[in-house]
Amino acid sequence: MSMEWRKYYLDVMLVPLGIIINLVYHFWLWHKLRTDPFTTVIGINSHGRRLWVPTMMKDIEKKNILVVQSLRNLIMGSTLMATTSVFLSAGLAAVISSTYSVKKPLNDAVYGAHSELMVSLKFVTILTIFLFSFLCHTLSIRFLNQVCILVCTPQDMKSMVNPQYLTELSEKGIILNTVGNRLFYSALPLLLWIVGPVPVFLCSVAMVIVLYNFDFLYGNSTTAKLDFNGRKDDDV
Repeated sequence: MSMEWRKYYLDVMLVPLGIIINLVYHFWLWHKLRTDPFTTVIGINSHGRRLWVPTMMKDIEKKNILVVQSLRNLIMGSTLMATTSVFLSAGLAAVISSTYSVKKPLNDAVYGAHSELMVSLKFVTILTIFLFSFLCHTLSIRFLNQVCILVCTPQDMKSMVNPQYLTELSEKGIILNTVGNRLFYSALPLLLWIVGPVPVFLCSVAMVIVLYNFDFLYGNSTTAKLDFNGRKDDDV
């Protein structure tokens, strides 16, 4: 029993710890988006997009090319990430269906367990995350395509396609794009699980530090609390 535990204890301790660190960071980021969104890049960008859509629709005849090109760039980004995710998923699926001969020459260089069960668990976990990333990006493309079509529809008082509706559609598409990207980033440290559990933990910590510096802008935090419609809290 002690020999079996000696093989598995690094995988059992370090890999879940790296995943928990990632989850705790993103839960905290979600909490900041709900309570103080203007300290985050995501919150500021979301506020800007909610102002951008009505502005573009007011003068759509002159700005339709700008709108379509902007949405096309978002769709191209989601398409690239979706394609990358599905290619990696296909490669991992091919490895899973093989005889795991790849693990034998790495046994001397890899810390942690090397059994077929553990190798299968590694690849299945990474494959699952990439597949969910692919799903989020494809749904994002769906919503952004709808915005691209509906933004040029004629506007009248009875129309259900109004700036608020298109803003919600675009927000859903971009949120799904963000979630897909974060799932993709989370899968990258797990790719190092093929080498061993120690690189997974170190890479997870490093990635959280990098994402923190990209996600938060405390120096640009506004003293006035604004909601996402551009109004002060006192006016709500």
